[in-house]
Amino acid sequence: MLALMAAMFAAPARAQVRNSGASPITLQAVLTQSISVALSGNAVNFNLVAGSANNPGSTSITATTAWTLKPSVGSLKVYAFFNTSTAALTDGAGNNIPSADFQISTNAGAFAALTNTVPFGGANAGLQLSSTPILGNNKIGTRNDVMNFNINLTALPNLPANDYTGTLTIQAQAI
Repeated sequence: MLALMAAMFAAPARAQVRNSGASPITLQAVLTQSISVALSGNAVNFNLVAGSANNPGSTSITATTAWTLKPSVGSLKVYAFFNTSTAALTDGAGNNIPSADFQISTNAGAFAALTNTVPFGGANAGLQLSSTPILGNNKIGTRNDVMNFNINLTALPNLPANDYTGTLTIQAQAI
């Protein structure tokens, strides 16, 4: 009986722990790069005077650019552009205001005509509004660019009275 009792108490002491093989799970999380541009408004009106250099827009527009970028990005640039340089605004009857006569002042800077070839839009129909170097501390960020507008009609003293319409596009690019 003593031997039986000793065997009962000894059995748990001989029990061994068994473990399965390890099964790893590889985790990968991706934060996608993104750029967005939001405008404070989508319409600007002009009261034109033929031959006048000063035909200001009715309101300013703020472009808010937001981004989440990888460390390899060097800069973020914001552009304004038309699809064609010859007819930034048109009356539809063959009378046009070219992009060279449309001007933007960015962040209270000097007015500049849209005469550059930029990554978007037509040749000689754009303007770079801003450039932000992307450094280690601003891979995620936002910026505001306030635009004021003017149409300089000194080159068009005989522009006929009519309604002129056009579409200006704002777009950002990270390179």
